[in-house]
Amino acid sequence: MQLTITPRSPKSRSFPITLDFVGSPADVTVDQVQAAIAKKFPKYYPDRQRLTVEKVALEAGKTLADFGLKDGDSVAFKDLGPQISWRTVFLIEYGGPLVLHPLVYYLPKLFYGQTFEHSWMQTVTYWMVMLHFLKREYETVFVHRFSHGTMPFSNVFKNSAHYHLLSGLNLAYWVYGPWNAAGTKLAERSDALVYGCIALYIFAELSNFHTHVTLRNLRPPGTRVRKIPRGYGFDLVSCPNYFFETLSWLAVSILTLSWSAHLFFVVAVGQMYIWAVKKHKGYRKEFSDYPRGRKSMFPLIA
Repeated sequence: MQLTITPRSPKSRSFPITLDFVGSPADVTVDQVQAAIAKKFPKYYPDRQRLTVEKVALEAGKTLADFGLKDGDSVAFKDLGPQISWRTVFLIEYGGPLVLHPLVYYLPKLFYGQTFEHSWMQTVTYWMVMLHFLKREYETVFVHRFSHGTMPFSNVFKNSAHYHLLSGLNLAYWVYGPWNAAGTKLAERSDALVYGCIALYIFAELSNFHTHVTLRNLRPPGTRVRKIPRGYGFDLVSCPNYFFETLSWLAVSILTLSWSAHLFFVVAVGQMYIWAVKKHKGYRKEFSDYPRGRKSMFPLIA
C-alpha cells in the first residue's frame, strides 16, 4: 500500500513524500510508518514525529486500519523538535534543589555576607528538603516507568524553573538566612511543633513512595499498559501520590513559617491538583468500571 506524508507546515522542504509498504492498512503499523520516515530523514527519529489524520494523533502500536486509513490516503506530519527523555528531565529538575540548598546552607558568607550558627528549624528543614529530592532522584532512576518516552528539549528550562527557583533558590535563601539563625526570635519552635512536622513528613514521604511503587507495578517493563490503580491511598483518590506530597510540603511550610515556603506550597499544590483532575478524568474516560467514589486528589473533597 501507499501512504502520503504531508507537512503540517507549508514551509517544509522535506515533504510531501509517498511511502510504500507491503500488505494492507491492517498489516502496517504506525511504528513502521515512523521508522520509514526516520530512515528517509534520520533527524526525524520517531519520538520527534507527530502524525495525525483529521487532527487525530496516530498512536504507536496501532495499525493504519485502526484510524480508518486506506491505500493512497495521506497523514499530516509535524516536527516536534529535538527531544529529551523524561527520565533525564526529572533528574535535571530535581538536581537543582540538591545543588542550591547545600550551597546556601553551607556557604552563608557567600549569600549573606556573614557566618552564623544555624537554628534547629533550619537544620531540620534542610534535611527534609534534601531527603525529599534525593528520594525523587532515586525513584526517577529505579522506580518510575514512563508512559511517554520524551518531551521537547525546550521545555526543560520551563519545567526546571519551578524546582530550581521556587523550591531551590527561593526556599533556601529565605529559610537559611541569619534572621532565622540560632538564638533569633523567628527561629523559636516548640519541640511539639518540630517533632510533629517531622512525623507528618516521614508519614507523607513513605506513603508517597508506596504509591509510586504501586503505579510502577501496574505497568510491565517496556510497555505502555494502563490499569486501574488500587490499594493504599487509591481507594480514596486517583492521585494519592500528589496528596501525600502535599502533606510533605505542608510539614515544611508549617515548620518554617516562611512566606517562601508558603508560596512554593500554594504553587506546587495548585499544579498537582490540575494534574490530578486531568488524570482523574482520563481514568474515568478510559475505564468504564472506574470506581465512582474516588476523588481526584483530596479524600472526600475534590
